[in-house]
Amino acid sequence: MTTVSIIVGSTRDGRFSDAPARWIKNHLDQRPGLTARVLDLRDYELPFFDSAVLPGIPGRPAYENEAVRRWTEQIATSDAFVVATAEYNYGPPAVLKNALDWVYPEWHRKPISFVSWGSVGGARAVQQLREISIELQMAPIRNAVHIPVGAIYAHFQGKTDDIEAALKAQDDQAGRMVDDLLWWSNALKTARTAA
Repeated sequence: MTTVSIIVGSTRDGRFSDAPARWIKNHLDQRPGLTARVLDLRDYELPFFDSAVLPGIPGRPAYENEAVRRWTEQIATSDAFVVATAEYNYGPPAVLKNALDWVYPEWHRKPISFVSWGSVGGARAVQQLREISIELQMAPIRNAVHIPVGAIYAHFQGKTDDIEAALKAQDDQAGRMVDDLLWWSNALKTARTAA
């Protein structure tokens, strides 16, 4: 069984993140042979990275912070990731970058994809996240979903039907992204098992 974790990359009050996270989870739930789960950063009160020992140091001691331990365990038991992220000032939210920084070997050799939103569909945040993912020894896949800014305006205006329509318009792209994510997930899981 393949486990795909959807990381909700914002913790703001009134955030838009919940709608795209649920929507992409619904896409994943339609695929056989996998378990899709949501990892909401609101559920992991991670301190800003302050460890004296870097996460990539061999033999690092167990984390003392319970939230960091739980977060690291969830990453370790995941085979692939979809990050649902806003774009703040041309980049990803600080809380998301912090969550990425707390973990190192548990990310290795796993695929990652992105569902994003912002003034240009969150493309600039995704570009930065792709570079970060490579440093974490992950495999960022080409296809992503970039939700048009109109959906965010609809969210803040309380127009649920407009949000649903905007997401539905991205269904084909979501299908392509999930196809690629699962191909890479199977290939890399096979390789990790063989190693």
